[in-house]
Amino acid sequence: MKKIAIEEHFYTDDLMEHLKARNDFNRLEIKVDEKGNRIERIHYFEFYPGTLSALSDKGEGRLQVMDEAGIDVAVLSLGNPGPEIFDAATGTSLAQKINDELHHIVMKYPKRFVGLASIAYQDPIASARELERSVRELGLKGAKIHSHLEGEFLDQDKFRIIFEKAAELHIPLYLHPKMPSPDMAKPYFPYSALAGPMFGFGVQTGLQALRLICSGLFDICPNLKIILGHLGEALPFWLWRLDKPWRDGHKPDPETAKIKKMPSEYFRNNFFITTSGMFWEPALLCSVMALGADKVLFAVDHPFESSKRAVEFLNTASLADVDKELIYHTNAERLFGI
Repeated sequence: MKKIAIEEHFYTDDLMEHLKARNDFNRLEIKVDEKGNRIERIHYFEFYPGTLSALSDKGEGRLQVMDEAGIDVAVLSLGNPGPEIFDAATGTSLAQKINDELHHIVMKYPKRFVGLASIAYQDPIASARELERSVRELGLKGAKIHSHLEGEFLDQDKFRIIFEKAAELHIPLYLHPKMPSPDMAKPYFPYSALAGPMFGFGVQTGLQALRLICSGLFDICPNLKIILGHLGEALPFWLWRLDKPWRDGHKPDPETAKIKKMPSEYFRNNFFITTSGMFWEPALLCSVMALGADKVLFAVDHPFESSKRAVEFLNTASLADVDKELIYHTNAERLFGI
């Protein structure tokens, strides 16, 4: 059974040099402790040994990992953080370099890799232009964006040009977690683990998705497709509850009342979800029951998760082979046009 993994991350040398040169929260720290252990850290998170080198490997080592797990194609996207953390001019220039390098990687291994563009969306107009260049000139198949911009959410009008361009180009946008915005981060501490994959990533990204729905974005861009990892950041579980004001005949707040459909309808129509980093059968079955297997995509979250474990999980899941075919490759082929 063919396997396409669609959330597989990489770093460029340029990006790592920029991150190492920073003096703030997003600095990439690489040092050796008193016991001789190499420590690599961004934010509050230490990379597991080998993670940074795996992110930097965009060739034979990565292909070996894919082959050992039985993965045929990887959809590559930049690991956190992205060019949106820099000033607009630096971020825009860096995004162009990242996308050019990704294009060359895909061209070197055209049967094994597909690329998602990076954009510096602190400049929305430049981001829309770079998105168009990446798709039309470089052959990239979509873009990855993060769940906020220094605390600004993407449902603001100024960001709409990016979503409109994606809809015009008929490409999906992968909405990916990052550390919670400053206003949202405070309740997690002193338990910093809560702010990351343990809980905060999903809360931040799920909230962003719901803000996009409530903003009316999908009435303006009805063919826009958004991808959420980690089996939809818990939203498939919440779909029935999201519709409560409409179902009970109560009016939601004035802004949300403007949308033309119930929230669950937008989620089913405009969102895809992936298995990245969520290898638990009850959650998978809930997601398939809520959305249908045609809205679920296989992903690993390499190198932060094990490719072998991801494949073993889906291989042994209590799903029919026809559903596994959809999840493993058919849905991705349709969504990305590959």
